[in-house]
Amino acid sequence: MKKEKINIRPYTRQFYRGNGWRFALGVGQTILNAGCNLMIAWLIQQVIDLMSGVDSPFTLGQLGGLVLAAMALLGITYACAYWSTPRFISRAIGQYKNFVFERLTQKGIAAFSSESTSLYISALSNDAAAIETDYLNNLFGMVNGIFLFVAALFMMFWYNPVLTFVSIGISFLPILVSVLTSGRAVTAEKRVSEVNGQYMSSLQDSLMGFSVIKSFRAEKQMARMFQEKVKEVSEAKEVRRKISILIQMLSALSGILVQLGVFLVGAYLALSGKGVTAGTVLVFVQLLNYILQPISTIPGYLAGYRSARGLIQKLAKALDENVQDPGTRRKTELKDGIAVQHLWFSYEQDKPILKDLNCTFDAGKSYAIVGASGSGKSTLLHMLTASYHGYTGSIAYDDVELRDIRSDALYDMLSVIQQNVFIFNASIRDNITMFSEFSDDEVRRAIRLSGLSRLIEEKGEGYLCGENGVNLSGGEKQRISIARSLLRKAQILLADEVTAALDAETSYQVSDAILNLEDLTRIVVTHNLDGSLLQRYDRILTMKSGEIVESGTFEELMDRKGYFYSLYTVSQ
Repeated sequence: MKKEKINIRPYTRQFYRGNGWRFALGVGQTILNAGCNLMIAWLIQQVIDLMSGVDSPFTLGQLGGLVLAAMALLGITYACAYWSTPRFISRAIGQYKNFVFERLTQKGIAAFSSESTSLYISALSNDAAAIETDYLNNLFGMVNGIFLFVAALFMMFWYNPVLTFVSIGISFLPILVSVLTSGRAVTAEKRVSEVNGQYMSSLQDSLMGFSVIKSFRAEKQMARMFQEKVKEVSEAKEVRRKISILIQMLSALSGILVQLGVFLVGAYLALSGKGVTAGTVLVFVQLLNYILQPISTIPGYLAGYRSARGLIQKLAKALDENVQDPGTRRKTELKDGIAVQHLWFSYEQDKPILKDLNCTFDAGKSYAIVGASGSGKSTLLHMLTASYHGYTGSIAYDDVELRDIRSDALYDMLSVIQQNVFIFNASIRDNITMFSEFSDDEVRRAIRLSGLSRLIEEKGEGYLCGENGVNLSGGEKQRISIARSLLRKAQILLADEVTAALDAETSYQVSDAILNLEDLTRIVVTHNLDGSLLQRYDRILTMKSGEIVESGTFEELMDRKGYFYSLYTVSQ
C-alpha cells in the first residue's frame, strides 16, 4: 500500500521565517565552539609531548598563550549561544503555533462537528513542546555533533590512520543501533500524541458535562473512563521511556566498546615503538570522545527529529481536512434576497436530510422556520452559512451562487446566533466587540438595541463574564450575541433555536429583541410557537421530514388548518 505523502514544508518553514539569521548565528557559534574544543585537544597533545621530552615547535609559554586565546574564543562562542539560540527557538515555535492556529481558522464552521478539538489542543500544547525539544533545541546539538565527528575524524587520520580505521570499524555498531531503534521511537511518539489527545478529550467532556454527570449520578462511571485514559497515556509514555532508555543504553555500551578498543590498540602501537607518542595516544582518546559523543547522542537526536516530523505530519493531515472552500467572488451586499432552489443534502449517502427545497428570503424581511425535531430546520440554516458544500441544487445570494462567494465576504454579510452562545472569559465590552476597536457610540447603540442596557447599568462594560459566561444568565448571553451582530453591521441575521434553553419570559424578551431590529434580513429557527411573536414575522416556513410543507403568514397558515395549525394547537 502506497504511503500518503504529506507536505510539511509550509510548517517547518515557519521556524526560519524572518529568523534565519539567528539560526545561522547559532550554527556559526556551534561550529566555532567545536573548533575551540578540537584546538584544546591539540594543545593537550603538545603539552604532554613537551613534558615527555618530545621535540615541539612551541615553548611552554607560547602554549600557555595559545590556551588563553582558545579559552577567550570559547567564552565568545558561549556568549553568542546565550544570545542567539534561545531567541531563535522562542520565535520559531511561536511562529509555528501562530501558523497552525491561522490554518485552523480556515476550516469550515461545521468542521468540528466531525473532528475532535482535543487533537488540536494536544498539537498546540504537548506536541508543540515535543517539537520544541526534539526538533528545534536539538538542531544545534546535531550540527555540533556532526562537525565534531567530521573534524575529529580528519585529525585522527592526520595523527594515525591505523587507529582511525580501527575506530571507523568499531563505530558501525552504534550506527546500526540508531538505524534499528529510530523507527520504534517514532511509532512510540505518535502513540503518545494519539492517546494524549484522547485523554484531553475525556477531560474536556468530564468538565463540560459535569452537571449532567452529577444529575445522573455517573461519577463512578466517568471516573472509571477517566482512569482508563490515564492508564493508556501512562502506558504509552512508559513504552516511549523504555525505548529511549534502550537507545541510550545500546549507544553507551557500543561507545564504551569503541573507546576501549581504540585505547588498547593505541597503547600497543605506543609500546611497540610504531611512532605513536604518549601525547598522541592521549589526544586520540580525547578526539575519540568527540567521535563517540555524536555517535551516542545523534541517534537520539535523529529519533527525536523523526518523531517531531511525525507529529507535524499528523497535524498537517488533520488541518488539510474540512478546509473552508474560499470561493472567488467578493459579494459585499444583499440587495434582493436569498433564493434556494431544488436543494438536496445528506450527511450520509442515500439518507437525505433536505429534499428538493425551494424557498426565497427577501432582503430586509423576517422569517421563522418551524417544525418538529429532526425536520431539517437547523440543517437548512447551516446550508445558508456555507457550513456544508456537498449539496445539489442552488443557494444564491442575489444572483451569486453560495459556492462562489469568498468566505470572508460571506461573513461580512451575515451573522449567526447559536443556541449555545460562547462567551469568552473577558469583559462584557470585549465579548460584544470581539476584541476589535469600535467607537463608544457604536457600542452603546448595539447595547441599547440588543436589550443589554440594564445589565450594563448594573455591572458595567468592564464586568468579567467568567469562563464561558458563567457569571451571566442565558438571556444575557443571547443578548450579547445579538449585540455582536449589530456591531458588525451584518445585513443578515441567522438565529438557530436561540431560546430553546431559556425560560418563557426570557425567551420572549430575546425573540422580541430580534424582531425589533430594523434593516436586517432575519431568519430564525424556533421551537417557540408563541402566537404574538409569530404574527410579527413576514413569513413562516413549516418543515417536515426535510421538506417545506407550508409557507405563509401566521394568519394564512392558521386559516389553512394544515400542518402548522396542528403544531401550533398542540403547543398551546
